[in-house]
Amino acid sequence: MKRNRLERLIIISILAALSFILMLIQFPIPFLPPFLTVDFSDIPAFIGFILFGGVAGSLIIIMKIVLYGLLMASEPIGPLANMLAAFSLLLPIYFIHERYRTKKSLLIGFVAGIIVLTVMMAVLNYFVLLPMYGIIIDHSDLIENIRAVVTAGIIPFNLIKGILVCLVAYLVYVKLIPKLRR
Repeated sequence: MKRNRLERLIIISILAALSFILMLIQFPIPFLPPFLTVDFSDIPAFIGFILFGGVAGSLIIIMKIVLYGLLMASEPIGPLANMLAAFSLLLPIYFIHERYRTKKSLLIGFVAGIIVLTVMMAVLNYFVLLPMYGIIIDHSDLIENIRAVVTAGIIPFNLIKGILVCLVAYLVYVKLIPKLRR
């Protein structure tokens, strides 16, 4: 019993470290604001959610953000936005998939996760994140043009990011999860 818990804790820690490393590998999407970058750091958390449940997946996200915040971040808004985006995408996927545990429920979860991610991040960026970022970095033009930034940048970015992450997560689910469950 204790060995099983230790193995689980070690795997969760490895997934959190992998998530942190993947967060360092970022790339922008052409024609969108350059401060919006895609990374695949949500994939280890997705694995944690599928293999070990909601607490483990949430711990992976939180540990990734704490590591990134302590070691790499120059401001707190980016890591906070990344954490909120990860939860917005992965929690709907987890709750829908957990109920039925089929590939169809996973695909429905992906669609729901992408929608929740896009809506939540548009609202949060409009009312909270971009105004805070504009104050910290002193970008008054960002605050003045916030509606344009959200509609032309944030919404398309989160749709594209959600689709990319879900495509990779589906490949991981099909190819890797069965092997990890053994």
